[in-house]
Order: sequence, then structure tokens, then C-alpha cells
Amino acid sequence: MTPLVTAAVLLAAVTHASWNAIAHRITDKLVGFTLISGGGMLIGLAIIPFAAVPAAGAWPYLIASSCVHIAYYALLMRSFRLGDFGQAYPIARGTAPLVVTVLAALFAHEVPDGWVAAGIALSCAGLTGVALWGLRGRRPDWAAIGAALATGLSIAVYTVVDGLGVRASGSSLGYIAWLMAVQGAVIPAYALTRRRAQFVPVLRPFARIGLLGAALSVAAYGLVLWAQTRAELAPIAALRESSIKSGSCSNTLRVQGLE
Repeated sequence: MTPLVTAAVLLAAVTHASWNAIAHRITDKLVGFTLISGGGMLIGLAIIPFAAVPAAGAWPYLIASSCVHIAYYALLMRSFRLGDFGQAYPIARGTAPLVVTVLAALFAHEVPDGWVAAGIALSCAGLTGVALWGLRGRRPDWAAIGAALATGLSIAVYTVVDGLGVRASGSSLGYIAWLMAVQGAVIPAYALTRRRAQFVPVLRPFARIGLLGAALSVAAYGLVLWAQTRAELAPIAALRESSIKSGSCSNTLRVQGLE
């Protein structure tokens, strides 16, 4: 991994932590996810006219990734309902790089050497250790842990799918724009069916901060996609998750259930 790619992934990690912090400031999590996902869709639509259309070989990956992202959002929301953020999110993000390593070896023929594999394992151990430390003295919530593990699996799957897709696309910018545009409508549509007449009133107080979170989210994942065209998938996944260590250790990161 070159210094430029490393810097891009670390910047993505910081940006990722920033939009997560913004999301956690919005008490109503459905509102937060709606603004960030819907805002990402609007940003994607705005970029599309100025970016190259992804090559034909990238579209099966892009569509598959959109479906997996929808499953990821559903599982993440379930994790948030069942257990607090400090337990669920480190497990989800900490297990993902290990699964990415296996999937990348199978589908991208990227087998890390011993030192890289050790680094990935150490990073994952640090992340899951955050969750285990939070469980000390308490009985584990196995339903929440199971949901978090399923969330981690979905993260790993879309990471590899997008890594292969963006490499086939010929345009990192075009791929992220279309990905955001395709997947971004699902949560707002769900929120509209749930809130109906209250849809706009509940969004309005958080619109500015939510759209800022959307911009940071698109930037974070766009940097990761660009990096995936220039380095192997597993080390990028492990380095990206460095953002979770500081965020998950904070006592302020607590998530309420969806209303």
C-alpha cells in the first residue's frame, strides 16, 4: 500500500467517524438514517452528470452491492435496537476485515502475507476487545451479538463486491455516484411509509446536520473505493476500521432504538 493510498484510507476513517458522530447526535435514528441515506442519493444524482458511467462489467456488482447495503442498514438498525452502540458496532466492524480477508482470497485471489495477516488480526482483536470490555460484569445479550455479527458479515460482503465492482467500472467517481443514487432511496421510502404526514416535520430540524453527515459519508466511502482500485482489499478494510476504535470508546456514543 503506497503512502498516498494509506493517507486516503486514514482520511476516510476519520471522515467515517465524523459522520457517525453526527448520526449519533440525532436521537431519532430513523430520521438520521433517512437524512444521511437520502442526502447521499441527492449527492450521487448531482455527481452523475459529471462522472463517467461505470463500464458494463461493473453493473452486476453495483446492483448486488445496493441490495447488500439495504440488508446492512436493516441489520444495523436491528443491532441498535437490541444492544447499545458500544457493544454492537465494534463487533460488526471488528469482524468484517477477517471475513473480507477470506472473501478476497476466494474471489479476488488476494492472499495476504504473514505480516499483513497479523496486522489484520490485531486490528480486529482491538475492535472486538472494545465490545468485550464493555461487557465486563454484564450478561452478554446474545441476540444483539448475533445481529452485530450478521451486520459484520454484510459489511464484508459489500466491501468485496464493491472492490471488484469499482475495479471493473473504470471510474471510481462514477461508481460511487451511481451506488449512492441507486441505494439511497430505500430508507427514505421506508421512513415515508412509517411517518407519512409527519415525514417532513420530523426531518426539518435535523436537515442541515443530516446533509452534512451525508456528504461526509459519501466522501468516506468514495475514498475507500478509490483506494480499492490501487491496493488489496483486506488491508484497506482493516485500516479503515481504525475509525471505530476511538468512536466506540467514547461514552457519548449511545444509540436509541428506532421509533
